[in-house]
Amino acid sequence: MWCKPLGHDRPTPGDPVNHPSRMDAVQSPIIPVVADLIRQHPGTLSLGQGIVHYGPPPEIHAAISEGMAQPHSHRYQAVTGIPALVEAIAHKLARDNGLDVDDRRRIVVTAGSNMAFMNAVLAITQPGDEIILQTPYYFNHEMAITMAGCQPVLVATDQDHQLQPAAIAAAITPRTRAIVTISPNNPTGAVYPAAALEAVNHLCRDRQIYHISDEAYEYFTYDDRPHCSPGGFAGAADHTLSLFSLSKSYGFASWRIGYMVIPAPLISAVRKIQDTLLICPPVVSQYAALGALQRGVDYCRQFLPALDQVRQQWLTALAPWDDRCTVAPAQGAFYLFLRLNTPRSALDITEDLIRHHGVAVLPGSAFGLDQGCFLRLAYGVLDPTTAPLAIDRLVAGLQALT
Repeated sequence: MWCKPLGHDRPTPGDPVNHPSRMDAVQSPIIPVVADLIRQHPGTLSLGQGIVHYGPPPEIHAAISEGMAQPHSHRYQAVTGIPALVEAIAHKLARDNGLDVDDRRRIVVTAGSNMAFMNAVLAITQPGDEIILQTPYYFNHEMAITMAGCQPVLVATDQDHQLQPAAIAAAITPRTRAIVTISPNNPTGAVYPAAALEAVNHLCRDRQIYHISDEAYEYFTYDDRPHCSPGGFAGAADHTLSLFSLSKSYGFASWRIGYMVIPAPLISAVRKIQDTLLICPPVVSQYAALGALQRGVDYCRQFLPALDQVRQQWLTALAPWDDRCTVAPAQGAFYLFLRLNTPRSALDITEDLIRHHGVAVLPGSAFGLDQGCFLRLAYGVLDPTTAPLAIDRLVAGLQALT
């Protein structure tokens, strides 16, 4: 009987290492792909990444100077955030979100709300568990779930991109660990009414699963639509994880500060995750965040009329194209989600808009919509004086491509 020589399956020294990775199952982030196309076509106006046109309040500079002048500010700090920032966040949550932080809840400062979501997924799941996402979803949420070895379960929203609680309930299985909602929504701009969020929150309570509520765009609502924080519902403390960010509201994208409010029993798991991945959020950014919160939400709200004006400019410009381009109601965040009447793929349209019309958007396929041609347009980077050029380019592109 013939046997393989010992070591026959060993790689030849000098060969590249090539083992399967769990990242093979994770979609590639679309923003770097679009950014590379933009670099190849200088002068392109980018409506791809979700950023605002303004920067952080000037109060952050004094807060940084004061904080970093303290003797031990250059050492590692608390895993869950410096006490002064945690206290400021607790005050903000009580004032703006109806969320009282007591013995049943904990605040964890994170390096952005994407990290808060990753913390949440790792803390509440085992490999093979399921988490329910609404489609279209935020692509980094789907990526995080897959990275954790879990299964995203996709539930469609209605034609106006609103929640369908009955469909969500039908998707729950014994492996379901959480339902995710984003309101105001990325990528659609939809704002979920309190009744729909309460229905989901009660469903989570009754089925003994978690409600992960992403509220990064909490201050960006229009047409008198109120924002609702599910963590403020009666009885929500034990099963609701609320995620927040300073990136949008305070023009804080590169500073990477977000925070999460979690049921107290999860704090041990989240500490383990955060201590391993981060040790502590960057201290200089935490002091900047403290200065921003001390400045207050009025800083963000002063820019909302201009953002709403840009939103209206877009809606007015796209209205005559309703036979070629359907725009879903968008009363929050700073996104429009377009459906084009074309057999072409969203990625093809995206590439053509960059190459031939000098304007960049994101394809809806990155948000989980492969049937039909959808585009996400991020208008937060524009003000009323810069919007017309972007509008002219996109409308010309739609006319040529559809």
